[in-house]
Amino acid sequence: MRILISNDDGIYSPGILALAKAAAQFGEVRIVAPDIEQSSMGAAITSSRPLLFRKTPIEKFEAYRVNGTPSDCVALGLHLWGGADLVLSGINLGSNLGNSTWHSGTLAAAKQAVLLGTRGIALSTPFDDNEPEFTALEPSVTTVLDLLVHRQKERLLNVNIPLHSTGVRWTRQSVRHYDGAIVPDKDPKGREHFWFTVTPLEKAEPGTDRWAVENGWTSITPLRLDLTDESALSSALQEFKHQN
Repeated sequence: MRILISNDDGIYSPGILALAKAAAQFGEVRIVAPDIEQSSMGAAITSSRPLLFRKTPIEKFEAYRVNGTPSDCVALGLHLWGGADLVLSGINLGSNLGNSTWHSGTLAAAKQAVLLGTRGIALSTPFDDNEPEFTALEPSVTTVLDLLVHRQKERLLNVNIPLHSTGVRWTRQSVRHYDGAIVPDKDPKGREHFWFTVTPLEKAEPGTDRWAVENGWTSITPLRLDLTDESALSSALQEFKHQN
């Protein structure tokens, strides 16, 4: 099995090395990641300038850095490797739960894999002022990969692993409103700038990804690229039918 690994924290993130070490138990690993941090880039692709692909060995792994986004890295990595059986993205320094799946660069890399016909799994872990303890996280990461690597049904998965996880829960995406406040401030030269906040306004509902992680569980959420609201579409078609 050939496993391509990327992320949005950059080629030198400790999370990508931890993921590569765990994934090496399941197949041949190659790393292709951004040369600098690309967090919250979403599914952005680079179309206005050329991309550079430079070899950057990471310990024992064949690795390359790209001056582009996570999606660029996956597209270029799959092309130059002649495809892969699986794309893993992460381990992200910080959770990717609920609404963050819209702008997450980590998840975007997994989405790009699916768009190109390959399975994609995004992996993240909560992050505060201290760097995650990846050595302590390793058993949980291995457990998740052992469960998911050879599954063929789910094409796109979002995984969030808290430190000292007490087990695995299959979950749905948490969808909550957030404040979206714009906070003005000034830099040392007195120039005005702004901060955008994303503080949730409601508690996480049981059975969701955020609820699972808040309660110490590893959350695995199957996602899809088709954003169609089937209920709204059905209602609209019925209304259209009656009108005509």
